[in-house]
Amino acid sequence: MQMDENYNWLSSIDSLDFSNKSALIIGGSEISRQYILAFLKFGVKDITVIAKSGEYLSKFCKENDIELLTGGFEKNLPTIEKKDLVVVSPQINLIVSATKLSIQNGQQNILMEKPGSLYTKDLASLQELVSTQNIRIGYNRLVYPNLHKLKKLVDKEGGITSCRFTFTERLSSIDFKKNSKEVYQRWGISNSLHVITMALELIGIPREIFTHQYGHLEWHPTGSVFVGTGITEKNIPFSYHADWGSGGRWGIEVNTVENSYQLIPLEEIFVCPKDTGKWNKIDFKKSFPEIKQGIAEEVAVMLAKDKKYHDMLPVLEKTSKYNKLAENIFGYS
Repeated sequence: MQMDENYNWLSSIDSLDFSNKSALIIGGSEISRQYILAFLKFGVKDITVIAKSGEYLSKFCKENDIELLTGGFEKNLPTIEKKDLVVVSPQINLIVSATKLSIQNGQQNILMEKPGSLYTKDLASLQELVSTQNIRIGYNRLVYPNLHKLKKLVDKEGGITSCRFTFTERLSSIDFKKNSKEVYQRWGISNSLHVITMALELIGIPREIFTHQYGHLEWHPTGSVFVGTGITEKNIPFSYHADWGSGGRWGIEVNTVENSYQLIPLEEIFVCPKDTGKWNKIDFKKSFPEIKQGIAEEVAVMLAKDKKYHDMLPVLEKTSKYNKLAENIFGYS
């Protein structure tokens, strides 16, 4: 089955050689550096980076013989020839415009950093430009090897019978100087949607959902406590709970007729056999543990010769569904 094949493939991407490929990265932050590391692991030598100032990546690019173009994407994109993969990872409010300009300048294989946009309408306007291009959203947790290992395990047990997940945020770790005000006002899409999409990858998109928002934060006026329940298109009942003013962490728990499984933290898997109450860690293979998990996997997916692997990352239409769901969960108008 495809889910077996996906895990087996993801767990062996360290054997792939993309030395004949070329890459363009738009953005000069730490996430861009992680993408560069992934490209280097795969042997990619033709790497170009476009950044506004380039200050953060200047030394790193020089040390690794990577072309760094400063002055922003509007200035530099028209000068770039077609690349095998373009990674669009500037500030959130610039992702859509950088992607549009990439399309207009002939780029065909594009990975947009999550969440693509804070607004569903922006994703819809971008969709209108897409014809033959392969455009995916970089929800890196959707290509975690442990997620696909879990898919294999639950499938062999007859599927998931129920699910609960939490997206409690650690407010003390948020850097409120890093982004614009609207990024924090829609933090559910900016950040919490990362774990929600991972849960939905296991259980499917909700066909019925009841959402509640409580509390208030100065920077997030629609609430600080979010609870809800529903049933998905796969007829899997689910519930969620998040209290941004309390303790806890992101996590997903799914149940089968034989076991309960936890992704807490999201990067691991634990199993609790029925009638035991004891959680045990499950081993799985990570190809590049020194790189932020999911980043090298995204690169491998986008450069894969077999295009069936592309479907592990969402297209614009599916991402729009994610955004609409988040607007409902968090009470955004």
